[in-house]
Amino acid sequence: MTVQSMLQKILPGRKKGKKIGLALGGGAVLGAAHVGVLKAIDEYGIQINAVSGTSIGALVAAMYAFGRNWKDIGEMARHLHWFDISGLSPSQYGLLNNEKMGKKIHDLLGDVSFNETRIPLAIVTADISKGEKLVLREGDVGKAVMASSCIPGVFKPVEHDGRMLVDGGIMENVPIQPLCDMGMDYVIGVDLNTRHSYKKPRHIIDVIMNATLIMMNTATKIQTSKADLMLSPDLSEYNLVDTSQVDDLIEEGYREAREGLWKL
Repeated sequence: MTVQSMLQKILPGRKKGKKIGLALGGGAVLGAAHVGVLKAIDEYGIQINAVSGTSIGALVAAMYAFGRNWKDIGEMARHLHWFDISGLSPSQYGLLNNEKMGKKIHDLLGDVSFNETRIPLAIVTADISKGEKLVLREGDVGKAVMASSCIPGVFKPVEHDGRMLVDGGIMENVPIQPLCDMGMDYVIGVDLNTRHSYKKPRHIIDVIMNATLIMMNTATKIQTSKADLMLSPDLSEYNLVDTSQVDDLIEEGYREAREGLWKL
C-alpha cells in the first residue's frame, strides 16, 4: 500500500468526505517553509478545501488559492527581496509603505478578487485604530495581502473601507478560527515562530520584529489549540530577513510536514 493510499484511508477529509482547511502563519522570510508544507501535501495527495493566511502566509495562501502549485510559489520565494515589497515613505505612521506588495500580487495573479479563487481564501488583518481582527474574504486580494503584511511601526497602515489595517499577526498569526467559521471539519495549521530563537537586536527593525513575535507567540499558543494538526518546523537557526535561506527553509517545512502528516 502506498503512502498516498494509506493517508486517503486515515485522513478524515478523504475517508468521510470532510473538508480540510490549511492555515498558514506569518514569519517574514520564514514563510518559505510553507512551500515545503505544500510540497508534502501535494505528495500525499491531500485535498485542501480552504486556505487562510496571515502576513507572509497570506501571500502564499493567495497564490495557492488561485491554483499555483508549490513549485511556482517556491520560484516566487527565491526571487522575492525586501526592496520588491517595500518603499521608503516616512510618515507619522511608519517608515515604509508596502504598496509594492500589492503590485507584486497583481504581477503574479492579475487584478483579482476573492470571488475568483479556485478554493475559498481568508486573509487576516488587524484594525489598528479599533483593536479588532478583520478577516477579509471579498474585494481586492492584492490589497488584502498588503494589509495583512503591514508590520506596525515599519509600514504605514493600509486604508481599506475607512479602516487602518496592519499585520494580522498581532491578532491571530496562525489563522485557525477563520477556517472553522468557513465550515472546515479538519484544520491543519503551520506555525513558523513557535520555536523561534531570539537574538540581540541590531537595529530598530529587529527590536520591532522581536517585540511583535513575543506578543504573537503568547496568543498563538492559545489560538492554535483549535487546530487538529499543528506543524511547527524548527526554524530557530534562521533569521527573518535573509532570502538566501529560502531553499533550506523549504526543506525544513517539507521535513516537518512529511513527519506530521505521517503521524496521522
